[in-house]
Amino acid sequence: MAVIPSSPRPRMILFPDLIAHCPYPLRYNVHCEAASAESKTWLMSGCKLTKKKRAAFHGLKGGLLTAMCYPRADYDQFRACCDWINYLFHLDNICDEMDDRETVSTASEIIGALRDPHAFRASSAVGRLTQSFWGRVSARSSPGAQRRFVETFELFFRAVAQQARDRESGNIPDLESYVAMRRDTSGCKPCWALIEYANDLDLPDWVMEHPCVRGLEEAANDLVTWANDIFSYNVEQANGDTHNMIVVVQTQEKLDLQSAIDYVGALCLGCITRFETLRDALPSWGPTIDDQLATYIEGLGDWMIGNLVWSFETERYFGRGGAQVRAQLAVALLPLRKQLPKVVEARGPPARVPASCNRSR
Repeated sequence: MAVIPSSPRPRMILFPDLIAHCPYPLRYNVHCEAASAESKTWLMSGCKLTKKKRAAFHGLKGGLLTAMCYPRADYDQFRACCDWINYLFHLDNICDEMDDRETVSTASEIIGALRDPHAFRASSAVGRLTQSFWGRVSARSSPGAQRRFVETFELFFRAVAQQARDRESGNIPDLESYVAMRRDTSGCKPCWALIEYANDLDLPDWVMEHPCVRGLEEAANDLVTWANDIFSYNVEQANGDTHNMIVVVQTQEKLDLQSAIDYVGALCLGCITRFETLRDALPSWGPTIDDQLATYIEGLGDWMIGNLVWSFETERYFGRGGAQVRAQLAVALLPLRKQLPKVVEARGPPARVPASCNRSR
């Protein structure tokens, strides 16, 4: 059983101003309102949600996130991406309630639907939802984008299964292991494949597998994911959830809470620097590929800024107080509803940030 550092619980926690340091323009898809309404109906008619979960789903504002992350998509593309985002959050919620065995069973159903969306016989609501959106996406996306989506979705389930095992055992991984796992549990990698779909891109594998392109994807994934860990920490700690980078840093570095948040905030800023450095290092593959790749990288930037802004618009993390939290960059620490693991004495800020967290693999 891992231990989390002990220090007096602060009344407030402070957030880094990540939006101010994110240089990418915020763009918005004009199809948001109509397609978002259709997507909500699609998900709620496809699965049974309790009254409480329906209210949370409305407060999610998944359509807004989609609009800021896929601003160039046409109506049909945007609607499919919106379905995916709503579906992904629903899947994240149900996976949080699953053990390892249940996660494997759900993964088998979903991957079966992805491998053969037309002939596969789904036995669950989530399987039928998978067939529905994937049938539309696969009809208009390149073979490479389809393969990347399916392969990275499989990685998502492997990582979620490990997360379930850690949750059952009370294990808190070391930082490097957590970073590797979180890049998959985030669900960002399939979202990157949908950038290709939403922009009608057909990028060859040998370009997408180039170290600079892989590094750009990791930098964007890390910013989205680590910022999410900062903003979601308050709700998660109240529920006793330890799958969060703040908890991992507290445990490994033996930091107090605010020092751990500041530490992760510094890592987030490093992601932006890493992204820009890698973009400057990209080779040229000729005007046709270069133009497509520029659109893809622009899409990664849309995700980086869009997710940051959405974090204060959704009710998922701060209820209806997101605008105030964004203005003040502070929030009251919620009381514990479920006890966290045993604690050890905490200390102040660390001497340095480990280089392994801000270099590409």
